[in-house]
Amino acid sequence: MSTANRGVNIGPPRFKIAVHSIVWLAQSGSILSSAMIANQVNSHATFMRRVMQALAAAGIVESKGGREGGYILRKTANEITLGDIYAAVNTCTAEPEGDGNCGETGHKLDVELEKILFEAEQKTIDYLRQYTINDVMERVDFFVV
Repeated sequence: MSTANRGVNIGPPRFKIAVHSIVWLAQSGSILSSAMIANQVNSHATFMRRVMQALAAAGIVESKGGREGGYILRKTANEITLGDIYAAVNTCTAEPEGDGNCGETGHKLDVELEKILFEAEQKTIDYLRQYTINDVMERVDFFVV
């Protein structure tokens, strides 16, 4: 089976949606509602609000309430990295608990695997921090803000 037709599914499912959302916000340069963003990225508005809440908590976007409310970038496209977005929308970035000295082999294995996966995730985030939203927009020939 060819991998050319399959999408890359690395990272949390919200990651791609979050990146697309940030790109659309950067393109617009204005406040967009979660419904408008969801429509642009082919997602549901409720799911979009959850993603945007995570991005707001990380200081990437700002939420504006009211009838004309929505979301706006708090930073420029050149200041936001893919690593920032990944870390914001991934709910599993807490360092694993446990010292690996468990008596039960299965539990000890789980703890060690969590530690390895945590380390791999941290390296992924560090790598993704090399790329800004501006870089991504340039790669796909978007008008760069």
